[in-house]
Amino acid sequence: MAVFGKAQYIKRVEDNRLLTGTGGFTDNLARPNQVHVVLVRSPHAHAKIVNIDTAAAKQAPGVVAVYTWADMAAEGVGDFSFPTMFPNADGSKPEMTPRRSLAHEVVRHVGEPVVAVVAETRLQAQDAADLVEVEYDMLPSVSTIEDALKPGAPLVWPGAPGNRAGFNRFGDAAKAEAAFAAAAHVVKLDVVHQRLIVNAMEPRAVMAEWEDDRIVVHIGSQNPSVTRDTLCDVILKMPKDKVRVLVRDIGGGFGMKVGIQPDEAVAVWVAKVLKRPAKWRAERSEEFAATTAGRDQLHKAELALDADGRILALRLEAFANIGAYPARAGVVIPLFVGPKVTTGTYDIPVVDLRLNCVLTNSATIGAYRGAGRPECILDLERVMDTAARQIGMDPAELRRRNFVKPSQMPYTTAMGEKYDSGDFDLFLTKTLEAADWNGFAARKADAEKRGKLYGRGLASYVEWTSAAVMNEMAHYEVKADGKVTIWMGTQGMGQGLQTSFTQLASELLGIDPSKIEIAMGDSDRVGGVGSMGSRSAYIGGSAVLTGSEKLVEKGKELAADALEAATADIVYSAGRFTIAGTDRAVDFGQLAARQPDKRIFIENVNTVDGIAWPNGAHVGEVEIDPETGRVELVRYTTVDDVGRPLHRPIVFGQIHGGVAQGIGQALLEENVYDRESGQLITGSFMDYAMPRADTFPTFSNTLDDSVPAKTNPLGAKGVGESGTVGSTPTVMNAIMDALWPLGVRNLQMPATPQRVWQAIRAARG
Repeated sequence: MAVFGKAQYIKRVEDNRLLTGTGGFTDNLARPNQVHVVLVRSPHAHAKIVNIDTAAAKQAPGVVAVYTWADMAAEGVGDFSFPTMFPNADGSKPEMTPRRSLAHEVVRHVGEPVVAVVAETRLQAQDAADLVEVEYDMLPSVSTIEDALKPGAPLVWPGAPGNRAGFNRFGDAAKAEAAFAAAAHVVKLDVVHQRLIVNAMEPRAVMAEWEDDRIVVHIGSQNPSVTRDTLCDVILKMPKDKVRVLVRDIGGGFGMKVGIQPDEAVAVWVAKVLKRPAKWRAERSEEFAATTAGRDQLHKAELALDADGRILALRLEAFANIGAYPARAGVVIPLFVGPKVTTGTYDIPVVDLRLNCVLTNSATIGAYRGAGRPECILDLERVMDTAARQIGMDPAELRRRNFVKPSQMPYTTAMGEKYDSGDFDLFLTKTLEAADWNGFAARKADAEKRGKLYGRGLASYVEWTSAAVMNEMAHYEVKADGKVTIWMGTQGMGQGLQTSFTQLASELLGIDPSKIEIAMGDSDRVGGVGSMGSRSAYIGGSAVLTGSEKLVEKGKELAADALEAATADIVYSAGRFTIAGTDRAVDFGQLAARQPDKRIFIENVNTVDGIAWPNGAHVGEVEIDPETGRVELVRYTTVDDVGRPLHRPIVFGQIHGGVAQGIGQALLEENVYDRESGQLITGSFMDYAMPRADTFPTFSNTLDDSVPAKTNPLGAKGVGESGTVGSTPTVMNAIMDALWPLGVRNLQMPATPQRVWQAIRAARG
């Protein structure tokens, strides 16, 4: 077989269809006799549903049906409620708010779906939706963590007293207390991780139709098989072999499209009941108000250091807003997943973590690129920079003194996580060199001559990947024409998986990339977990590696039979099997043609040995106008350890996208509810600031693959979320470096011009 990593990088195989407008998106689908679903949503944050009058809507032109939760419940539809996994701090077991496709009795956030209107056209359904009259009895609401935790605050759900919905603890409180008591330096910092809207380019969409006695669901989902299973168990109450989920192109996922959300499932149920194709597509305003959001946490971090700047202990109290209706990701991410990287790249001997989930009258929190790791790394890197300033030490030197060393690998953190590999000092050193760290003073002096404030920020990060499940599928099929189709359980959503896996399989099999097709998104053909948690390359890619090996071994057996030779005498190269020392040979296509079904088929499920830990260091520099508070990011440098990259251009694209997303959080993005009414203030792009091309300088990105992972045969570590993890603390540290001489000691995100200007004015008295 070919040696992995030695070939030239192929062009992206997805680009032709995406750039020419021939990509296959769910909203492009149309079927004869199709109906359209439009959802009537709550305008209130918290209210009893007194009465629903659908009479006028049912009489409107083109209307086929109007449904409420009572109709769905009567058909045996279940709910999406998340079971209680974590008790509260006092040991009590909270109930989780029942989460349904349509509201029942009470609405608990603006945008919650209440009624489904089904009509022959989308416009008719929209017009009829305006005729639905819902009478509400207003209830008091809470939309922020602070308000939800106040004594006597309105309850989102009676089964969760105090609006608390789960608690988890890590570490040793007594040892931490002793470390803080003995510390020469103690640093404290409150960090607000604001709520973010996912804003994938493609809004969510669903098309469901009947094929004979089966339902086929077209949807942009990051994990088709999981989506099928949820639909069968909760909505359709049908055997899994009677439901097929097909995923075509996806215009971005970012965690929002993991599985299926309750409102998406309505259209699938409508197709089942009406026996007609049914389609639903979210308006952009619905995506702002009703889909899962990200982050929304309040952290209180403390770091204890000795006189030499070595870390003695880390303490963290965190509160996570999980919305009105808890989802699995919304609970597990802050209580279990994110904390895995709490100690970052540092040898921190003691931790004490207290983690809380809080209910509010807001949309459900779900996975969002990075999923908990950006929050914890941001805490750590912000407090590290603050410590360096308070001690009077260079921030790079403080980090060097505390890094986990290569000689300590494999290293078990105070969280119990095992780092298999990593050279954190190496990547910091390379980043400082690439960023011209020593030339900073001259750039700062130049900016100050122009009346600007200038600062630089540094972050060292480590990333937990895999979403827990360590196996993935890659089934191989060779046809008589010699073309190889690889059915993958992972799912592309714009990150270039088809290209990466085509590149890998081409190298491993030694055949032209044009003869390889990477097929994903069909629950009939392959299962698997899907794509999330940066697991695709190192778990899915490892399945391609072992699948290629199994295919070649199977080919050798078939070739031995065809050539009447011993299997041990068969050698393989570039798609051909030859008897060693002779010119007698047969190729893959010829072997496939000899089989009864004219194909060679290999089922392959591969399990990796453990978590992969991408890491690296980022440096950024900012220029601030003190008269307006405007922050301009002028330089940005990264050196990243993603293990062995499958396709370097794809990796750089992922780093660029992740960095941009993290910078957007640092400077611009914030999803805001009115604290009195619970109304969504940032309900459109008129109010919610997304980063644009002119937000960013030219990025300088370098990969170093000298420290491969030891937990998988590829040595890959994952990259999809790394940029997001490292960039946000880098930018915030740079801003604080510029503002620190003025007396500003803390600044919350996003660092908008108004917020920065106010901080400068307050510091100047």
